[in-house]
Amino acid sequence: MVESPFESKITVESIGQALRAHLRVLKLTKKPSREEFLTIAKVAGIGILAIGAIGFIIYVLLTMLPQWVAK
Repeated sequence: MVESPFESKITVESIGQALRAHLRVLKLTKKPSREEFLTIAKVAGIGILAIGAIGFIIYVLLTMLPQWVAK
């Protein structure tokens, strides 16, 4: 059987390397301070509101525009 070059074999060594890489990242992380958390929450909230506003504007344009053109 011919092996595809895109198929990788899962070995104990490859699993160990992946686990070590993940553990390395976890060791570098820290709990955010209250100020950092609030800043991130505010930015995320503003982003959600902006996307919602853009979607609402598009919805209004697509529902009202045909009515305005038909008049």
